[in-house]
Amino acid sequence: MIAGMAALVNAVQTNCDIADARHARDVSLCTYLLGMREFYRWEHQLPYGASPPRDEVGRWISEREARWEEIADADFVAVPVAGRDFDAFDAALVNAALAGSGLVYGAGVGRFHKPHFFLGQLDREERRGGAHLLVCGCEYARDVSAIPAASQGSTLIVRREALRQWLWEKAEGWNVKQQDGALKSALLGYGFDVDPQAAIERMSEREIETLVLHEEGELAAGRLLGEAWACKLDSFSGKRAELLARAVKDNLADCLVTLPGLLQRGAGDSLHFWFSTFDGLRRELFPRLVEAYERVMRSGIPFRDGAGDTAILEAAAEAGRIHFAALGLRLLDLDEAAIEALSHEAAAIAL
Repeated sequence: MIAGMAALVNAVQTNCDIADARHARDVSLCTYLLGMREFYRWEHQLPYGASPPRDEVGRWISEREARWEEIADADFVAVPVAGRDFDAFDAALVNAALAGSGLVYGAGVGRFHKPHFFLGQLDREERRGGAHLLVCGCEYARDVSAIPAASQGSTLIVRREALRQWLWEKAEGWNVKQQDGALKSALLGYGFDVDPQAAIERMSEREIETLVLHEEGELAAGRLLGEAWACKLDSFSGKRAELLARAVKDNLADCLVTLPGLLQRGAGDSLHFWFSTFDGLRRELFPRLVEAYERVMRSGIPFRDGAGDTAILEAAAEAGRIHFAALGLRLLDLDEAAIEALSHEAAAIAL
């Protein structure tokens, strides 16, 4: 690694803990407990699939919450690299200082104004058009809600370890009832019924591309919506308006880049994977795409290795590109109260 690695990890983890102290409990109790269980598994380096001891997890959560009470009002600390201290949110400068070290730093503000930080090992990097892609492996510092992919300006970051964790959580949940649907198709396509461990490893590797396509779509959607979009998100004081705005931009991003990219490649298992993540307001706003997927599945030749009639999906994505671009621009002209009111009438603005 690099000189001062221990101090660097400690600083990043301290900022992760402060962010968690302020925001980790801003979710439902079920989501919180599931997230804390996975965070315990990461911190104690337990293998995926291993069930953490319930009593120990309970004690660990109590201890962590007690620490959070002590630091919730603390300021974020500087990030030390190569003898210099950097602002915790200046990821570009930190990564420039880390160049050649094999490390990647992430910092930003996510949903509902929650700060996120992480420090990981750089597995690979490449240029993707005008974007710089960084794929991370082992993580040395992170917060409770590990986000598998994000963009920092024109830099796209994919966190392989966070993606693998998320896939294990989804797979474990599906394995209880084994319900039909997109997630079942994706898991079985990767051989989860034969070798769960190997299937998740293959899935973690191949679905990096799906995450990258979405982040490229986010950049493209951002160019269409303009700089005012980020200011609009920052201005929201409540959750409902932000959820709608993010759902609209996500759908626009996927219609611009993700779905066309997957369809062009004939990536059947990846399309199933993507549809398994298509939920919440995103799904409510786009019933045409849901119906298109269901029609393909009912056709008896679901897309796998390029098979299946995908024209209906291509048409839905093209219609979505037009619809969600217009809807996003419309939201820019509305105040938060009006956007929140629209969010309760999703059918009226759905495609």
